[in-house]
Amino acid sequence: MNSEEEFYDAETGLESDDSCEVSFKDALVFDSKQVTDGSAAQENGVWERRKTLPAEMISRNNFSVWSILKKCIGMELSKIAMPVVFNEPLSFLQRISEYMEHTHLIHKACSLSDSIDRMQVVAAFAVSAVASQWERTGKPFNPLLGETYELTREDDGYRLISEQVSHHPPVSAFHAQSLKQEFEFHGSIYPKLKFWGKSVEAEPKGTMTLELLKHKEAYTWTNPMCCVHNIILGKLWIEQYGTVEIVNHSTGDKCVLNFKPCGMFGKELHKVEGHIQDKSKKKQRVIYGKWTECMYSVDPKVYEAHKKLDKKTGGESKKLKQEHSCEEEELDEMPEVQETVTVIPGSALLWRITPRPAHSAQMYNFTSFAMTLNELEPGMERLLAPTDCRLRPDIRAMENGDIDGASTEKERLEEKQRAARRERSKDDEEWSTRWFQLGTNPHTGAEDWLYTGGYFDRNYTDCPNIY
Repeated sequence: MNSEEEFYDAETGLESDDSCEVSFKDALVFDSKQVTDGSAAQENGVWERRKTLPAEMISRNNFSVWSILKKCIGMELSKIAMPVVFNEPLSFLQRISEYMEHTHLIHKACSLSDSIDRMQVVAAFAVSAVASQWERTGKPFNPLLGETYELTREDDGYRLISEQVSHHPPVSAFHAQSLKQEFEFHGSIYPKLKFWGKSVEAEPKGTMTLELLKHKEAYTWTNPMCCVHNIILGKLWIEQYGTVEIVNHSTGDKCVLNFKPCGMFGKELHKVEGHIQDKSKKKQRVIYGKWTECMYSVDPKVYEAHKKLDKKTGGESKKLKQEHSCEEEELDEMPEVQETVTVIPGSALLWRITPRPAHSAQMYNFTSFAMTLNELEPGMERLLAPTDCRLRPDIRAMENGDIDGASTEKERLEEKQRAARRERSKDDEEWSTRWFQLGTNPHTGAEDWLYTGGYFDRNYTDCPNIY
């Protein structure tokens, strides 16, 4: 098998304004009285989303990733096939949908009249969108070309469709829209990975675009870098770092967020700090917190006064810390986490993370939201596109604890994908995407994959047979 044929491994309540409510007849509504196979929870005859996976996480203790990655230091991991045991039972398309876990923040932004207030809530949403990555060291399954995922949450007022639009390079496009025509959130992601000996660095190339339709505003940003440490030896841990700039293309307001790297003694681990400035570059708010916990905003003058006081009183303890040597340098040990954010008096809470379920560690460190993403809801299978991730047999097998079945199905699907590519090449046939097309982002002017519409009309006769 040549390198071009390798399968790509990608690592990677507030009420809203009811004034523009629209009936979406094509939104998924499942009959709560329908008989299920017993796997779905029933409470007083009403179906509930599941709170756990069918089987616990498969142990990785007897597997070593070093034998696969030792020749790849400094390289992009674009064509490295990894054993299925290092996966989690979700597709990367489903992982993208986790951006929507804190959609209430978008609804809150829609309800605010001041643009700076809206920006600080949008900033909190941008941080919350990557919060689910905390301790998620299993990698999602790579989407097959043409694979799709839909998610409709009437209780949260949105629906989402995503599609794997390219295989080399791997690009995933998504589009979410409000059921009340309040917002649209869309983007395309090319997860670029590099192995650096003890860690894997993931750069999520691609732009996020959030449009608040009532306010005729568009915000864009890119996500921070993500690094998984101790790939070879020791406990795996994750940090995110880099500068995220959120631009309001309608008002000229900008939010600059600095996701701080861990640092030598771990003092900065998980911290996010930044500010909001208006079009004249005057600072209007300071934003601070941790992407694993919560985010606050405060007046810039109050923030600076607090910093000066903190610097004066914290000097001695800092000197003592600097005299302490870094232990176990051979391992990329995760520093001791300071669990809480020090709240500056006068701050406003923007967002707090939803606590994970008690059994999360045995369930791939999934959030409660992630637990539900691969669930086949009652009546769903007959409505889904045949390309939907929930119908992938390898992911389903892994979710059910069948590692051998997952591995066999993964290999079969990869070979089927390669065979289909060879057939297209033989016939000089170009791959045609179904729900997105390459175009220009109207707000940034950059190339972007844009939703063409039609998915929720439920006409899937021309969908490819990829499973």
